[in-house]
Amino acid sequence: MKLTVVGCSGSFPSAESACSSYLVEADGFRLLLDMGNGALGELQRHCGLYDLDAIFLSHLHADHCIDMCAYFVARYYRHDGGRCAPIPVYGPEGTEQRLTTAYADTPSASSMSEVFDFHTVKPSTFEIGPFTVHTERVAHPVEAYGIRIEHGGKTLTYSGDTGVSTALDELARDADLFLCEAAFTHGKENIPDLHLNGREAGQTAARAGARRLVLTHIPPWTDPQANLADAREVYDGPVELAAARKTYEI
Repeated sequence: MKLTVVGCSGSFPSAESACSSYLVEADGFRLLLDMGNGALGELQRHCGLYDLDAIFLSHLHADHCIDMCAYFVARYYRHDGGRCAPIPVYGPEGTEQRLTTAYADTPSASSMSEVFDFHTVKPSTFEIGPFTVHTERVAHPVEAYGIRIEHGGKTLTYSGDTGVSTALDELARDADLFLCEAAFTHGKENIPDLHLNGREAGQTAARAGARRLVLTHIPPWTDPQANLADAREVYDGPVELAAARKTYEI
């Protein structure tokens, strides 16, 4: 598997990065995890507008899904080649309604489903292209899912947005790469079931036995180096900060 960080900023885009969006590729199949603010523009650095094969939305906060409205425009109103066939979109219950409401002026109430083939995510194991994926609900104020992606004997886990969660521990169990949010700062924010800090991300990776930790979803107002140092205090494996356009072979 190849992982490309399309965007990794938390809450709102930074000067260096769009919000959460990650491209996972294997066997010619392209799966996008989330499409937050600014992600659609950055995505075009890595693949064509119409080259995605499926999209997974971890939850329906704007910094993880709002560029789906722009992607709707690109697919629905495409002139050259005609309208795109529907692309599978996996998201929490209400995803179609959320995007339709956010766009606010679709030609009809069903226009989103003319280019997006919506599938409701629940805790389960299923196939997306060549990937076997397992999803579990994690700790966030809205319905949110972490995802474990397996292919060719390798595993990638993406936390989505979450506080400390036993479900996340299991999703990250022995993962070859654990892409984990670390939006909060240890000793500063202390809001249960919302986000992890760097120390908690490191502790999760350690409990799960993950082989590599990549910290992501750090907002522009948070010092990423502090979160990195906090994670390293409690996790002995390799750990680094996600950065836009960084790629990983898994």
